[in-house]
Amino acid sequence: MQNQDKQMLDRINRYADEVLHDIDPQKTPVSVQLEKLRPIMEEISRENKLSLEEVFIKYMDLASEAAVQREQDLQGNL
Repeated sequence: MQNQDKQMLDRINRYADEVLHDIDPQKTPVSVQLEKLRPIMEEISRENKLSLEEVFIKYMDLASEAAVQREQDLQGNL
């Protein structure tokens, strides 16, 4: 993962920790969760001159990549 990508993912995740802290991800539709993340994604899209859709796709890809890496790290530590 490139440094700029990691910074974007970290920024969105920090924001998510603030706005989604009281939401149960198992019971809350993904659409509701994403709507809560919309302000930070719009900010990033303006800063990087990307569409909101591009930021969303990039975020989903980076989050998946990070999840795979965490799983690999856990498997390596067993």
